[in-house]
This record gives sequence, structure tokens and C-alpha cells, in this order.
Amino acid sequence: MNSVSRETGISRSAISSWQTRITPLPRMQVTPCSRCGPSAEPPADQASYSYLLGLYLGDGCISPGMKTGYFLRIACADAWPGLIEAAAAAVEAVNPSGKAYRVQAVGCISVVGYSRHWPCFFPQHGPGKKHERRITLEPWQQEIVDTYPWEFIRGLIHSDGCRITNWATRMVGGERKRYEYPRYFFTNVSDDIRRLYTDTLDKLGVQWTQCTRNGNAFNISVARKASTTIMDTHVGPKY
Repeated sequence: MNSVSRETGISRSAISSWQTRITPLPRMQVTPCSRCGPSAEPPADQASYSYLLGLYLGDGCISPGMKTGYFLRIACADAWPGLIEAAAAAVEAVNPSGKAYRVQAVGCISVVGYSRHWPCFFPQHGPGKKHERRITLEPWQQEIVDTYPWEFIRGLIHSDGCRITNWATRMVGGERKRYEYPRYFFTNVSDDIRRLYTDTLDKLGVQWTQCTRNGNAFNISVARKASTTIMDTHVGPKY
């Protein structure tokens, strides 16, 4: 290969690759994006997008990738295999390429999708941490959330929320008895993201209270029986 390279001026790497494949690889096709089109259409699968939006606002990030593309990463704990599958299905449904893959780390799996169009779908992307910058929804995003509110709530709970069994005691007939009840928590230090969550709960008729940590707003609790019942119907615990 050295002598052929000197005689022809063709690099050794090119000659080596020709020994495996003589025909050129097809050029990579650019996957169209509905948001980049002249009509700027929303994603086709709007229910999956609403769920993925909740996941992104909670445990997601977008970072530059190869050339002009971006990586969307959704961090999922190993303890919730059902969540990992649901996140992967949502990424595949929204990603113009229809692809998602999993990257194992210590104690968690990142569900990853590569596309040059993620900033088109998530205009909230920007430098710095989400809680340190303004987070608002574009009108077309708000329309999707209003149409598929429970998918959005489920995405937020699956990322930064949980369903627990709470307990308390009270006196019954002179005897102290313990009783248990379900309770939902959503924890996020971004005032804007918490407000998106509570605004959607208000529209759904779910009652909530705000908890603080060291005097700072921190946690949204849903504990009233009627509200936890409807949350159980549409969200339920992670799995």
C-alpha cells in the first residue's frame, strides 16, 4: 500500500477502505423536520411530544453533537425499566429520524436521540441550567399541552416527581390509630417549571399545595383524596 500510495498520490486509508468496500457509501439523507417547513407544523405525534416535553423539562438536556446536530438526553434511573421504555418510545416518536438509543451509566440509563432539529422542538434549550433562565412555552407548545395535559403531567412526574404512601395518626375512640394515603410530589427548583405544572393541574381540577425548603419554594404536593384518585387514574406510580 505504501508503494501504491506513492505512485498514485492516494492516501493509505483510502486504499485500505477500498479493500473492504469499493463502492462509495450513499450520502446521508437529511431528515425533514415539521418545524423547519414553510408552515412550521407541530410534531405529528402530539401526545408523545407532550410526554417528552415533561421529561425534558424535568430530567432532560440538549447538547451539541457532531457537526450541526444535537443530542437529546433523558436521564432515567435503572429502578424504573418501564419509564426507560416509555422515554425511548417518546424519543423515537418525536425524533425526525425515528431513532433512540440507551447509554448505561452508574445507576441510570440515558435515553438519547440525535438530530439537528432538537432546538426546533424544544426552544427552551439554551446555555446554563434550566432553573437559572426563563422557561416559557411557545404558543404551539401550549396548545399541545392543553390538548394532551395528562401526558405532560405524566412526563413531569416520571422525571422529577413520585407517588408515595404517606401516613398519619389520629385518635379514634380514645385510641391512636395509623392510617395511610397516597400522595404525589413534584420537586423542581425552577419557578417557571413548577408553574407550568401547577397551571396544568389547575386546568384539570387537581388541588395542590406548595411546600418550602429553608423558606424557598421547592415542592408541589397533591394529597387530597379526590385529586390523588384522578392522578392515579391518569398517572400512577413509576414502574
